[in-house]
Amino acid sequence: MVEQSKILIVEDDYEIARIMRDHLNREGFQVTWASTGLEGLEDFRADDYSLVIVDLMMPEMDGFTLCETIRLESDVPLLIVSAKNEDESKIRGLGLGADDYLTKPFSLKELTARVHSHLRRYERYTKKHYNEQIFHYKHGLAIDFLNEAVFLDGKILFLTTKEREILFLLAKNPFITFEKVKIYEHVWQLMNVDGNNTVTVHIKSLRTKLKDTGKQARFVQTVWGVGYRFIGEQVG
Repeated sequence: MVEQSKILIVEDDYEIARIMRDHLNREGFQVTWASTGLEGLEDFRADDYSLVIVDLMMPEMDGFTLCETIRLESDVPLLIVSAKNEDESKIRGLGLGADDYLTKPFSLKELTARVHSHLRRYERYTKKHYNEQIFHYKHGLAIDFLNEAVFLDGKILFLTTKEREILFLLAKNPFITFEKVKIYEHVWQLMNVDGNNTVTVHIKSLRTKLKDTGKQARFVQTVWGVGYRFIGEQVG
């Protein structure tokens, strides 16, 4: 797996990006380079990467926002490389879901060692996680993330694409409250507009199909004045 792994580098410094790209290519990796945060997010969503290397200070979308966005959508290893050596930046980056932090300047040997280490760990995680893709919850809900299928009381539940994406976003991040604007940006991949009621309408439809319309939420809970979160209790 390691020799054929795809790595995404998101770095606005051409010379640093070129050095990392050429070195990792020589190490046997397939490397894609993006020069802005938004370009990096587009590249990430367009392919299947085994590891992402992210600089913090970038145009269009900074590395913190990119890490946070990717982590909500994937468990792929995230390695921050940055000239910012302050503990505050490290703590913030790791707190947003990055797996490691490498301060510039760094040696290519250290970069290679960390890349291999994270890929080995991710490979073990992926093999283990592959067999745990169907999650069962109380009240008859089951979600097959691998095959993108949802079941209720043993029967397949027919959801629209957006309803399913909303449910998966929430269920993969249980008990984390998402603002409506964040849900819209992640699912529709567009910037939200004031007064947008799209998410509310889709949540209402999703709850109806989940038979989750009682006074006490079973799966999707409204956090008044903030947004929504998934509270399904896993069993088995």
